[in-house]
Amino acid sequence: MRDIANTAEPEARVVAPALLAWYDRHARDLPWRVGPAARAAGQRPDPFRVWLSEVMLQQTTVATVRERFRRFLARWPDVHALAAAPEAEVMAEWAGLGYYARARNLIACARAVAAAGGRFPDSAKALRALPGIGAYTAAAIAAIAFDRAEAVVDGNVERVVARLFAETAPLPGVKKRLAECMGSLTPARRPGDFAQAMMDLGATICTPRNPRCDACPLAAACRANALGIAASLPARAPRKARPTRYGIAYIARRGDGALLLETRPARGLLGGMPGWPGTGWAEATPEPAPPLPAHWREVPGEVRHTFTHFHLRLRVAVAHVDAAAQPQRGSFRPGFDPAALPTLMRKAWELAEPALRASSGSGGDGCPPQTRPMARNTDP
Repeated sequence: MRDIANTAEPEARVVAPALLAWYDRHARDLPWRVGPAARAAGQRPDPFRVWLSEVMLQQTTVATVRERFRRFLARWPDVHALAAAPEAEVMAEWAGLGYYARARNLIACARAVAAAGGRFPDSAKALRALPGIGAYTAAAIAAIAFDRAEAVVDGNVERVVARLFAETAPLPGVKKRLAECMGSLTPARRPGDFAQAMMDLGATICTPRNPRCDACPLAAACRANALGIAASLPARAPRKARPTRYGIAYIARRGDGALLLETRPARGLLGGMPGWPGTGWAEATPEPAPPLPAHWREVPGEVRHTFTHFHLRLRVAVAHVDAAAQPQRGSFRPGFDPAALPTLMRKAWELAEPALRASSGSGGDGCPPQTRPMARNTDP
């Protein structure tokens, strides 16, 4: 193994030409991307598509976003169409992509851009003034859509740069240093293609496990490769254990099939999204708090879901109610498709729906044998 002191740091004059040549041959075909051949022929990226894809890709995989991006674009092909869309429809289309504050900011940003004439600003500084656009997204749009020499650093790029420079300090503390390293490598010519090439390299060659250093166009310039430590980088600080919280979701259906739903508060997790009424999420099992008087029965099992900062374990109670039922929270929605719900709420539906279906034609209390009364009597 060579000593790190004798291994020169990578330089843009070496890294950029090698990586761009590799990208010209191996760029991924993505629905929001103008590939290198089309770019060379004069086609320019659409800032709207670049922005939309970057917002969708935050904390979401390319595989998930591909089809969702196409669907979104089919409904709202430009910023004016999206700005004019009803918020509820956009939020419903966003279901399953997670981090729903992004969807609210997406609408706010589209409306701000449309109100300013429909053109996105062409600098990272001006882009950051728009709703929901942070440092990374602003740099990505400026570089990819407008050829600004901005350092674009996502998770894939962090990994590539940490290995190129053999940065052994752990994430997240080393993020600033990695951004500086990326800035030193970003060329003035084709900075957008360079940013996308770094992302592609991290996604396909410089992968988290078993990096394919033998196929990497930057292997000769990579300090971690020279030192034999590429697979161990980037280092990460130990994660704090996530706490577990508990809650109850209530799913009521009328005889006409209408489901009881409420819109969650605009701020907070799943903000502005439709969902089942329920209790708060607490570190101790909450007291039952049904949204209307009914013969509530608990479905066996529970929903388990993980958010960024905690695990959630959700009990589910179901009830059939008559047409005169008056909920204290939420409203009944005929013809509502639970597929439009966020992932957590769809999980609750998947647990409850067999019990509701089995009991739909039963007599008595309207609940099948596999359900059980709630721990406390919640009838009036």
